[in-house]
Amino acid sequence: MRSLGDSWTLGGIELANRVVLAPLAGIGNWFVRLQAKRHGAGLVVSEMVSSFGVHHGNEKTCREMLRVHPDEHPVSMQLFGHDPDVMRSAAARVAQAGADLIDLNMGCPVPKVCKTGAGAALLADPALAVELAQAAGEGSGLPVTVKLRSGRRPGDREGVEVARALAGAGAVAGITLHPRPASQHHRGRTDHELARELVEELAPLPVIVSGGLNSPAAAREAFERTGAAAVMLARGSLGNPWLFERLLGRRQQEPSRQEVVAELEWVMDAACDHLGPERAARYLRKFYPWYVERLGGGRRLQAALQSTTTVGQARALLADRRLASAA
Repeated sequence: MRSLGDSWTLGGIELANRVVLAPLAGIGNWFVRLQAKRHGAGLVVSEMVSSFGVHHGNEKTCREMLRVHPDEHPVSMQLFGHDPDVMRSAAARVAQAGADLIDLNMGCPVPKVCKTGAGAALLADPALAVELAQAAGEGSGLPVTVKLRSGRRPGDREGVEVARALAGAGAVAGITLHPRPASQHHRGRTDHELARELVEELAPLPVIVSGGLNSPAAAREAFERTGAAAVMLARGSLGNPWLFERLLGRRQQEPSRQEVVAELEWVMDAACDHLGPERAARYLRKFYPWYVERLGGGRRLQAALQSTTTVGQARALLADRRLASAA
């Protein structure tokens, strides 16, 4: 019987299990990936990185978004773009930064990405999708995977056509399918039947399934129904790295308050390392809601954390049990 705890191989890279951290735009930096790895993820994928930013040597992009921690391997870096020559150059730089694999985003629904011809716009151009994947492989010498949506709009199957083209050209080591149309973003039903059909058609090419896997039950159901090689956790893992442990049978119970606070403090330390204390104090405001929800969702604590100007202030609030328990 298949298990999410089984080891497997993706593009020649040995992976300890079949639970993957998704590329989380604006979030999936090195310490978020390292956190998932600490809790058991077999593979972690970076936030979406502009191939043009890397190609042109944008300082912030290269310094912060290409940072790889030695303990997070194997790690895949996700690039987006529409120009094969730029993608070839960027992929080479990503390989030098220490990536083990490269993932290409061909499903992002955000208009500012799509209007450049990248992200979900590539679902309408299988030939260009193949060129980009081949260029990434040529530039990096690394295995290349692609993350797709089922289509741009409800009823579309463009993602399936792109997957077929990529597989037929031998351009990728694997495909990740989010079986929702891009127009629905993260809403609506995930089409696991479509994912199952793609898994069967592309075999033995590995297909990873993503989308709406916010609980152990949802992830296990998707794994079993689709026959996918692995599951990819995204929004469901935010503030909940224990989801990886639960899927791998390493934990049954929800984390205690002490565990949640300790995990958030680890994130705060890492954010200070990554950005410096001043920037970290602002950046962490997007993280606090995920953890406060697990602490009981106290509105007063939530509001107080959002108004902090230093990480030290946030630590003091977390230590105040009266605030932490306030509804």
